[in-house]
Amino acid sequence: MGRLIAALKLCVTQRLARLEVYMATYTPSTPMNQLGRGGSVPVPPNGGGDDGGFSDSGLPNYAARLRRARLGMICAIVTVSMVFVSLTSAYIVRRGLPTFDDSTRTYFRDWGSVQLPWVLLFINTAILLISSLTMEGARRQIARRAALAPVRSIPGVSLGDERGFPWLGVTAVLGFGFLIGQWMAWGELKARGFLVSTNPDSSFVYLLTAAHAVHLTGGIIALLWAGTTSLLHRPVEGRRIVVDVAAWYWHFMAVLWIYVFALLAFAR
Repeated sequence: MGRLIAALKLCVTQRLARLEVYMATYTPSTPMNQLGRGGSVPVPPNGGGDDGGFSDSGLPNYAARLRRARLGMICAIVTVSMVFVSLTSAYIVRRGLPTFDDSTRTYFRDWGSVQLPWVLLFINTAILLISSLTMEGARRQIARRAALAPVRSIPGVSLGDERGFPWLGVTAVLGFGFLIGQWMAWGELKARGFLVSTNPDSSFVYLLTAAHAVHLTGGIIALLWAGTTSLLHRPVEGRRIVVDVAAWYWHFMAVLWIYVFALLAFAR
């Protein structure tokens, strides 16, 4: 019995000695004051910074930038859409609203009519639709280059010199062509005797087409900025963001012009 008790004491002594050695050599990797509830270790954030970059590598997160830029463009498109919805409402209401004549003390209809230059308007519509196709070509081209950029950065890997079509420049030229065509259409209206103050119908024709032209000019400025970033040899991922957002806006301008054209053609 005495031998059994002595053996148990020896075993417990050896276990305690091993535990003391383990505690002396163990260094916790996480401070105790940073442990969460229940002893769980909080997961560190993946990235940081206002531009969505990664704090460890210092590289910008272009995917997050692109998402934010698209969200901002959607807000801008909604704002422009509301402007034209308001103009459409005013156009329809004013079209059926009579005017009171103080001299005769009666109401009369002064809406009038406008002989639109349909040939010029059809040509302008075709130019803008073609420019929308070339803008899509520019967007896909820069997206392909951005996708291949990580592969090109690998030492010893060469994909050859890719000489793409100048889709962006062609789109800008077509955009200027559309604005010139609109100016010619306004000149044709003036030659036919329809000025801004001729009647309410002519006033709304100038207002709707001019409002669209002003917003399209903003799209051309965006195209010129995209071309400038290319000349400055900015990173292809950053250039892709500019071209992608400009493409969204340009497609919206094409759809908006179809709407204005249909409004002038059928709501008369």
